[in-house]
Amino acid sequence: MKESLYITIDNNEIPIDNEKNLLEIIRKAKIDLPTFCYHSELSVYGACRLCMVEVDGIGLVSACSTTPASWMKVKTNTEEIRDMRKIIVELLLANHSQTCPTCPKSATCQLQALARRLGITKVRFKSQARDLPIDDSSPSLVRDANKCTLCGDCVRICSEIQSVGAIDFAYRGAQTMVIPSFGKDLNEVECVNCGQCARVCPTGALTPKPEVDQVWKALHNPRKVVVAQIAPAVRVALGEVFGLEPGVTMSGQIVAALRALGFDKVFDTSFTADLTVLEESNEFVKRIENNNNIPQFTSCCPAWVKFVEQYYPEYIRHLSTCRSPQQMFGALAKEILASDLGMEREDIVVVSIMPCTAKKFEAKRPEFTRDGISDVDHVLTTQELGRMIEEAGLHFRELEPESFHLPFGFKTGAGVIFGNSGGVSEAVLRYLTEKLTGQKRENYEFTSVRGEEGIREASLTVNGREFSLAVVSGLGNARKLIEKVKSGEAHYDFVEVMACPGGCVGGAGQPVFANMEAMRKRTKGIYENDRMLQLHKSQDNPYITELYSKVLGEVGGDKAHKLLHTSYHTRKRITDEGMMLSPSSGEHSVEVNVCFGTGCFLKGSQRLLHNILEYIKVRDLGSIVDVSASFCFEKCDKGPVIRVGENIIDGCTVEMAQEAIERETGGFLQSEGRDHG
Repeated sequence: MKESLYITIDNNEIPIDNEKNLLEIIRKAKIDLPTFCYHSELSVYGACRLCMVEVDGIGLVSACSTTPASWMKVKTNTEEIRDMRKIIVELLLANHSQTCPTCPKSATCQLQALARRLGITKVRFKSQARDLPIDDSSPSLVRDANKCTLCGDCVRICSEIQSVGAIDFAYRGAQTMVIPSFGKDLNEVECVNCGQCARVCPTGALTPKPEVDQVWKALHNPRKVVVAQIAPAVRVALGEVFGLEPGVTMSGQIVAALRALGFDKVFDTSFTADLTVLEESNEFVKRIENNNNIPQFTSCCPAWVKFVEQYYPEYIRHLSTCRSPQQMFGALAKEILASDLGMEREDIVVVSIMPCTAKKFEAKRPEFTRDGISDVDHVLTTQELGRMIEEAGLHFRELEPESFHLPFGFKTGAGVIFGNSGGVSEAVLRYLTEKLTGQKRENYEFTSVRGEEGIREASLTVNGREFSLAVVSGLGNARKLIEKVKSGEAHYDFVEVMACPGGCVGGAGQPVFANMEAMRKRTKGIYENDRMLQLHKSQDNPYITELYSKVLGEVGGDKAHKLLHTSYHTRKRITDEGMMLSPSSGEHSVEVNVCFGTGCFLKGSQRLLHNILEYIKVRDLGSIVDVSASFCFEKCDKGPVIRVGENIIDGCTVEMAQEAIERETGGFLQSEGRDHG
């Protein structure tokens, strides 16, 4: 039997189990050691030094980066430690924007909490705050560098967990900043809008972009009918804003609050999640039958879709063509409510209540706009809804529960579990196992796709056919899985991906949480919601059946495809002005631009560029032709791609490029009296 090892913390012996550092053991001892840059799911950074402790024989060390040993005697609260912690926080405040009362993170700011906890009533250092411009270019996030404390949390989660790396440290010394690539705005780089950077940011340097004012304006407009849809994960998290435990379901109070705020109709996104199950499952069956674009990837998560568009354009055809439940609802609401109420589409205002910041980006995609009118007009996060309820002076916990409006308020448990990682896969399995066998199942749960692991695999045999599935949360894990599929190391038929670890319950628009236990409770609350409902399979939703009968026709039919499906496209990762390689010397010129994005580069754009430059030199066209390279024409599957003048040429060869250049330069050559032979 292995002998237990102990460490002495403030004169108490605490057993050492599998803790990675002193901080974990100290917290196990029920001591809330202050930290600023530590997150258990990220690498240890050790920059803030707030978690310093005194170890006999060593002195002061940071607890987060110190490996525990049984001989250690640790003190967590000495006079020297308290003084140094105060100095550290005062220095942070001296370099910080002093707009705390109007900061959107004010109620949950870790810097303010530390200042209160340490009894700091004044800052003894001269303010070094800079007046830097606020970046609100993104549809999902606002970046205020004046509030950045250089803790590095956003940099690490974007790189380590999401494998995107849209932001990083730049410059040195007192000029050090955290900024997007090349100092550009967030909307001009490869940010996928997942908002996980805002989730871990301890201050207001990164926050969800608010749309509260626009929603209030719509609610106060008597000519508008304003309807709300509530995502599954919101109901188990909003209560946290008002002091309730994570995971407590507050659907009835949320509906009551929205009606009190002035919403005309309140619906449930779980209804269109049920609809997604039918459309996506039937799409999957057709792909399996035709052995076409397998694996099928889910498309409910807009951050994941953008990730594929940017990094893996060759897998765009593998994405389900189904719109997300949010966008299905928007299309149906504008189509059906406008008709039923005899109103114009623009007078129906659809507001989504979502746990996610990427949904703000999704609602503004041109694919989801018809005749200049967006299917979803505004997206509020769970945090924003909480602020609106507080602003209206409603006593949320005391509200009498009310019910959703029909028909879009009725759902099954399959639609509700969309809020958890693995929920989409399980909902699809509940439908497919009955569709393919023609038999009803009493047991509706598929626990094999549940769990906390970032990549989970499952297999299932139905009617003699074995299906392999994968469930992924976190884009870093998604990248690992795609690379395995590309190399042939792994094969799957169906893959569910959610950008946020844990799924939508861990979305960046949810109330801020300090540890993963809150997310576990939200997950548990979603599954309890499912069990409490009378129906658990999307195909059993009577209002879905009625919708197909009266409006959509058959599943996957023409009308359903028009309203419920879409397509996606390759997308450049960064907005660039291109690199000029051969500038002309004349007053007028023809522009030749060669794409150097990854897809085109692998298809030979470098050699093509070399041959074009040689051709221009031989033909003596340098005075009238500008040659440049850019990073992406967003046509990665058709490379190499070039633009000559206004004409874009897909799959371009040297001969095609030469012919295009000859056509464009003909007029210039004749005006100069040169031979165009």
